[in-house]
Amino acid sequence: MSFDFVRNNILLIAVALVSGAMLLWPLLRRGVGGPWVDVTRATLMINREDAVVVDVREPGEYGTGHILGAKNVPLARIDAGAEELAKRKGRPLIVYCDTSSRSSKAVAALKRQGFERVVSLSGGLGAWQQAGLPVEK
Repeated sequence: MSFDFVRNNILLIAVALVSGAMLLWPLLRRGVGGPWVDVTRATLMINREDAVVVDVREPGEYGTGHILGAKNVPLARIDAGAEELAKRKGRPLIVYCDTSSRSSKAVAALKRQGFERVVSLSGGLGAWQQAGLPVEK
């Protein structure tokens, strides 16, 4: 009897499985690349904890606009650029890109290099600009 139910309602079961997966995807995505902070928490970290902001986009993208005072260390050079950041190892690092896809990879790489207080800016530069926060060129 249960096999007949599955066979007669296969489309309904497929929709339920797909929608459940879509609900879980943001939760699983957030766990990849380490901890994330929103724009509000990032500004608090910058103002209260003297966090270092790291832009992992390419220099051309960085030149079109970036968060005030952000250091540009492209993702392709994150291993070499970590030496420059090592001077600030005791301070928290906020890593960002355009949409958070590259920053999650950079956070994982920096954690492997011994940086403990590294977070990714959720939504990247787009979220920063959407919040109306300053960007410099």
